[in-house]
Amino acid sequence: MAHEPHTPPLPDAAAEPTPSRRGVLGLSSTALMLAGLIGGYGFFAWLSARFMLPARIGAVRRLFVARIGDLAEGGTLLYQTPDGRTVNITRRRSGGTVDDFIALSSTCPHLGCQVRWEAQNNRYFCPCHNGIFDPSGRATGGPPGDAGQSLPRYDLSVDNGLLYIDVSVEQLSVPVQAGLVHVATPQGPGHDPCLVRLERGAGPAATEGVA
Repeated sequence: MAHEPHTPPLPDAAAEPTPSRRGVLGLSSTALMLAGLIGGYGFFAWLSARFMLPARIGAVRRLFVARIGDLAEGGTLLYQTPDGRTVNITRRRSGGTVDDFIALSSTCPHLGCQVRWEAQNNRYFCPCHNGIFDPSGRATGGPPGDAGQSLPRYDLSVDNGLLYIDVSVEQLSVPVQAGLVHVATPQGPGHDPCLVRLERGAGPAATEGVA
């Protein structure tokens, strides 16, 4: 009678070695370290985006200018934005709506002199080089007229009898107090109209909402 050769049993392929306690602790430590690095770099990236990049590009904030009843038809207020720009806010009609007002940069696009409103001539005038602008801010004479330049316009709004101007949120990070100002340097013969000094008029502008 033939005998079959004895075959040793094969090892169980499903059985896997159990990881040691030291290996488990090593893997856990590595995972925690990676999580800490990712979290740290992520927080740094958030801070960089928060303080180095413009926040909410295109967002605007309304800043209080004056009560509409305080500005007569044909009158103008000079307003300084948070980043130091000056704006002529002129009342053209007396209907009591935002369409009665217009806000135009008071800085002449020619050489940066201060433009003022002349109600008697129904125009904005730059005394440095006789620049002339119509009531909408379009240049009609002088060097700005020859160059086809215009005065930049700002958006306004009226709410409960109060007049507001819209400025970009990015401007609010500049440490300049916004509000009404007036030209303090004397105008007339013997004075250079290009060298003007601004003084603060009314109190600081109040803020309301983000559009």
